[in-house]
Amino acid sequence: MFEIFVDSAANIPAELVKAFKIKVLSFVNLVNGKEMTCFDPDLTPEEERQKGKDYYDMVRAGADIKTGLISSGVFEDAFREALEADKDVLYFSLSKNISGNYNSARIAAEDLMESGNYTRKIRMIDSLNASLAQGILAIYASEMREKGMAFDEVADILETCPAKMNGVFTVGDLKYLARTGRLSGTAAVIGNVLSIKPILRGNKDGYIVQYKKCRGRKSALNELISLVCNNIVEPEKQIIGIAHADAYEDSLYVMEEIQKHIKVRGFINTSYDFCTGSHVGPDTIAMFFMGNDRELQGMK
Repeated sequence: MFEIFVDSAANIPAELVKAFKIKVLSFVNLVNGKEMTCFDPDLTPEEERQKGKDYYDMVRAGADIKTGLISSGVFEDAFREALEADKDVLYFSLSKNISGNYNSARIAAEDLMESGNYTRKIRMIDSLNASLAQGILAIYASEMREKGMAFDEVADILETCPAKMNGVFTVGDLKYLARTGRLSGTAAVIGNVLSIKPILRGNKDGYIVQYKKCRGRKSALNELISLVCNNIVEPEKQIIGIAHADAYEDSLYVMEEIQKHIKVRGFINTSYDFCTGSHVGPDTIAMFFMGNDRELQGMK
């Protein structure tokens, strides 16, 4: 038997965390100097959406937001509990090229394994991505576990998936990308005036890079739809992830349009996690799906 862990950047709704028996270690943000735990296991989908709206309204209003890592100590305590219960540990991480969180977990895992106190194993899978790109892999792991598949078999299969799991997104206001250094301040101001909406993606190395530029919000949303429909593999077997930073109506639009073109197994449509969402800003909308690789193709 094994336990499945994610950090809260994996963006799995609370009801699915319970249904798939996944363990979530939460980031804690400082909002105007007060601690806010990013994941609440007891919220309904409606409450999660309202909490998302409230949070991104605070960001819009200029709240002072500070994000940080989950400490190695938190990881060590969580992993130790599983090991002492005679369970292996499988952890799906936010990309190490986006956050230092993977390294925090690695230090904890190495300390536990080097202690010689445990016969069980810890395996870590770097999603090379964020949000539901992590979360969907954890859900697939849970389904495999439910079928009785062995720990190493599940980990071996899912280690191949980050190279195929695409994440594409667009933002509402370019100033948040400028704050993180992904865009110059001048380019952000000019882009906002001209209504330039970039399409960004996680590349094969786990970095966020620009894919193309669109003129206007609707054009950007339609580009996201095209990228999903033209690059997804066996959509009828896949869960497509949609994470939005208080852009619920837009998330419904892209979900409905995708279903006009392809038949999919299902969707997860949820508020963008507050840790990584703070860096891309309100009105961001992101899509996550499996393709042959991460080399996206445009319109066919």
